Amino acid sequence: MQQQTSTATWAAERDKMTGYANSENDKARRFRELALPHLDDLYTLARYLMRNAADADDAVQESYLRALRHFDSYRGPAMKPWLLTILRNVCNAEFAQRGRRETSADQSEEDEVTLPMWQEPHSAETVLLRQQDGETVRRLVAALPHQFREAIVLREINDLSYHEIAQVAGVPVGTVMSRLARARSMLRSAWNATEGTTSGTIR
Repeated sequence: MQQQTSTATWAAERDKMTGYANSENDKARRFRELALPHLDDLYTLARYLMRNAADADDAVQESYLRALRHFDSYRGPAMKPWLLTILRNVCNAEFAQRGRRETSADQSEEDEVTLPMWQEPHSAETVLLRQQDGETVRRLVAALPHQFREAIVLREINDLSYHEIAQVAGVPVGTVMSRLARARSMLRSAWNATEGTTSGTIR
């Protein structure tokens, strides 16, 4: 009788562990399906924020580990902004740990924006980022102060909406619009200075 009880207990524990393993496997599978398509977007942002390929790799890896740990509680927003929010927190924590937080170069933020939202996807800076010399553009974007660099990468490269950028950065939409307007102006000036001729001027 005791042996039968022990066998039954072992079988119940085995079934329990098997069910848990199956559940974990299903969780991992669903996470891969939803999260891995955004790997390039995360690395792109990490590369601009960390300014170092090895650090970017580490940040992306840590972000995916955190996302997987918290995947059970994930209820939205969309997967891409959620992952980018985690990445941003990882990068900022790393900067804080190193004492390398950047400032906004004493430039105040206003809720005024240069271009209406409906014109923004076709801005000259979008064309610049996507069609001009890649290495030069990456260098100019990387030279922007942190909050402006973050905003323009999220919008022009990661293709997030204003609302999604606000979610990722944890700021009001008006602040996002202001940062983007400022970032575009700074990028436009930097590009024109690099070109050094009127033919390279963005209009």
